[in-house]
Amino acid sequence: MTMSRDKGIVNIPSSHPVDETVERLKGILATKGIALFALVDHSGEAARAGMEMRPTKLLIFGSPKAGTPLMVAAPSIAIDLPLKILIWDDGDGKTWISYNSPEYLLERHGAPPELLQNIAGVAALAAAAAQ
Repeated sequence: MTMSRDKGIVNIPSSHPVDETVERLKGILATKGIALFALVDHSGEAARAGMEMRPTKLLIFGSPKAGTPLMVAAPSIAIDLPLKILIWDDGDGKTWISYNSPEYLLERHGAPPELLQNIAGVAALAAAAAQ
């Protein structure tokens, strides 16, 4: 796992290609009862526009029970919620899973540290999809 401290992005390698990693994460979310609000296929949209892009997909997901207290405490965090996981191919045959560090999000928006647990599960979700 790597983290770009200045940008607050955590990157972990996946053991699977992009589409398989996406399917794994979708299954994990469904099993845990976490709503998948959207799946943005950036590379698919690029292809439809006649452009080439390595496989890149963004999953937007969450739970109002977890996110609402954060947004009440720090309204600006709504720009970063629901949570997002980006699954992308680096062009060298490696798939990566990227997400905003929960600690970074709290710091960025001045949210109370006791609410970290509400979004900290993103790391476990990413790790499970990567295996």
